[in-house]
Amino acid sequence: MSTEHGNLAFIAFGSNQGKREDHMACALTALEDHPDVTVLGTSAVYETVPVGVEDQPSFLNMVVACRSEVTPEQLLTITQAIESSGGRERLERWGPRTIDLDILRYGHHTMKTERLQIPHPRMMERAFVLIPLLDVAALDPDLDIEEIQLAIEACDDCGGVIKYANELPR
Repeated sequence: MSTEHGNLAFIAFGSNQGKREDHMACALTALEDHPDVTVLGTSAVYETVPVGVEDQPSFLNMVVACRSEVTPEQLLTITQAIESSGGRERLERWGPRTIDLDILRYGHHTMKTERLQIPHPRMMERAFVLIPLLDVAALDPDLDIEEIQLAIEACDDCGGVIKYANELPR
């Protein structure tokens, strides 16, 4: 959806290393402080079992809805800079991380490059993404809430997603 100023984007946050809440709170503050991004809402925080590489600590996950004044590629650069400043090291696919930010949707954009795919390619397969997305889905009238609910029911990881907090402690 295109808003009055910029595009509506949904970004998934995740952390399973160290002080998870602190990593997520710092990343959220960095996103809020960026001049080209306006945070519109955040989901509850969920604790989730790892997917992919299962021998690692549980994750905290949430989804943030924001309005972005930049291109999708520029938003990716912003989110990756936030990850780097949060101590993110890309050592293992689906491995442990201090902070992970994934762009799920960006307005009506669809794209696939080496760096970025929108919508996120595995979004509709992951309850740890869909459940928090449902919390903020009402901010985008173009999102099909029924489709999200059906996708959640079809996910294999639904039992591993438990509400942790109504909001991120800050």
